Amino acid sequence: RRKKKGDSILENPSIPNPFPELCCSPFASVLSASLLPKATSRKKQVIKVYSEDDTSRALEVPSDITARDVCQLLILKNHYVDDHSWTLFEQLTHTGLGRAIEDHELVMEVQSNWVMEEETKLYFRKNYAKYEFFKNPLSFFPDHMISFPSETNAALSHSGILQMFLSSSTYPEIHGYLHAKEQGKKSWKKLYFLLRRSGLYFSTKGTSKEPRHLQFFCEFSNSDMYMSLTGKKISGAPTNYGFCFKPNKSGGSRDLKQLCADDEQSRTCWMTAIRLLKYGMQLYQNYMQPYQGRSGCSPLNITPMRSISENSLVAMDFSGHRSRIIENPTEALSVAVEEGLAWRRRGCLRLNSHGSPIAMPNMAIHRSQSWFHHKISREEAQRLILQHGLVDGVFLVRDSQSNPKTFVLSLSHGLKIKHFQIVPLEDDGKLFYTLDDGHTRFTDLIQLVEFYQLNKGVLPCKLKHYCARIAL
Repeated sequence: RRKKKGDSILENPSIPNPFPELCCSPFASVLSASLLPKATSRKKQVIKVYSEDDTSRALEVPSDITARDVCQLLILKNHYVDDHSWTLFEQLTHTGLGRAIEDHELVMEVQSNWVMEEETKLYFRKNYAKYEFFKNPLSFFPDHMISFPSETNAALSHSGILQMFLSSSTYPEIHGYLHAKEQGKKSWKKLYFLLRRSGLYFSTKGTSKEPRHLQFFCEFSNSDMYMSLTGKKISGAPTNYGFCFKPNKSGGSRDLKQLCADDEQSRTCWMTAIRLLKYGMQLYQNYMQPYQGRSGCSPLNITPMRSISENSLVAMDFSGHRSRIIENPTEALSVAVEEGLAWRRRGCLRLNSHGSPIAMPNMAIHRSQSWFHHKISREEAQRLILQHGLVDGVFLVRDSQSNPKTFVLSLSHGLKIKHFQIVPLEDDGKLFYTLDDGHTRFTDLIQLVEFYQLNKGVLPCKLKHYCARIAL
C-alpha cells in the first residue's frame, strides 16, 4: 500500500519539483555519489605499530590504507602536532636494517613481503630528512659524484636540479666507489659503481664506463632499499655506512645485495638518487600534498597546524584582584617568560622538617623534557639521530657515560653527529651548566637548550629538532 501511495505521488503532475536544476544537471549523480558512503564496505585488518620506547598500539585499518593515512590516524589519536615529518618505518630486527615507508605505499602490501624468519616491525617516528632534498638539493650531491648530460649548463639552479631528477627523459649519472659484499661470502670488494636510469652497475675495469666493462648489479622496481642501523656489527662491513637492496618476493636476508660507502655524505648521495630514480614525480607529489589547497602558503614557509582550541587561546594576567586579557604581544611574551621562571623556582622548592620551603639545585627538572634521554650510550644516541634524519639541528641531551654528573649534547650537522660536553660549575654555592667553559652559564638544562635554540653560540648550528621517545 505504501509503495502504491509513493507511485501516485511521483505521477501526480500537480506537485512541482522544488529543485529543477538538479534534474537537468549532468553532475547530479556525481555529486550524490561523492556525498553518500560507498555501498561496498572495505575489508579491514589489524596492524601493530611501535614507538621508540617499544610501546605498541593495535589499529584496525582498511586494507588499502597508505603509510601517510596511518600516520595521520596516529597523530589524531595521540593529539600530536602535524609538522609533516611523521613517518612510518619498517625495521628488520635481526639484520639491523630499516627504511622509511613512502607516504603513498600501501601498508598491507609492505607487510605481505615480510618473511617468517625475520622479525619485522612498524615504527612511528619523525624523520626530518624525509623531503629535505626538495628544500636544499644542491647539498645532497657532491661535484665529484654527479655528472649531468652534456647539453646541460654547468651551473644548475635550485629548480633546475629538481627538474632534472624528476624528468622522465634525462637523469644525472651518479658514480663513485662502494664496497660490495660478495654473494655467499663474508668478504667485501671495493668497486666503481654507476647509477643510470636502467639500474645500478659496477665497472669490471677500474673506473671505465664503457658498456663492455659495465656489469649489472641491481634494479629497483622489485626491491626495496634499506639502511644499516647497526653499523658494521652484524654485516661485518668495512665501514658503518651500509645500505642494501632486498627483493620484494624472496627467501629473506640471504638474498640481500649489500653495499657500504666510505662516509655519510656518499651514502646519502647514493640513497637519495636511487629513491628519486625509483619514485620520481610521485615523491614530489607526496612532498606537496600537505600544502595543497592552502592558499598563500608554500612548502618553505609553512608552519605546523594547531587545533581550533589552541588557536582560540588568549593570554591572561591573574596577578591582580581581577583577571584581564593581555592584548599586547610583547607584554604577553614577557609574562610567559616570567611564568616559566616562576615554575622553575616552584619546582625547585622542597620542605624541611618544619614544613618551610628550602631551595634545591635544579637537578631533575630536565627529566620531563622530550629531548632528554637519560642513560643511553653514545651509539644509541647516534642511532636515534640517524633514524630521525641527519638534518642540521637534530639533537638530544643525555647523561654522560664517561663523566658522572655531567651531560652530553648530541647534535647533527653537516651529515655528521657531534657530541658536546655539558659541564656543571659551582659559583658562590650555586650550580650552573655550561658548554663553553663558563663563558655562558645556565641554571638548568632547559635554559641551556632554549638559549641554543635561539642562538648558535659555540655550536655549529642552532638546535632545531629534538629526538623524542613518544609513547603510543
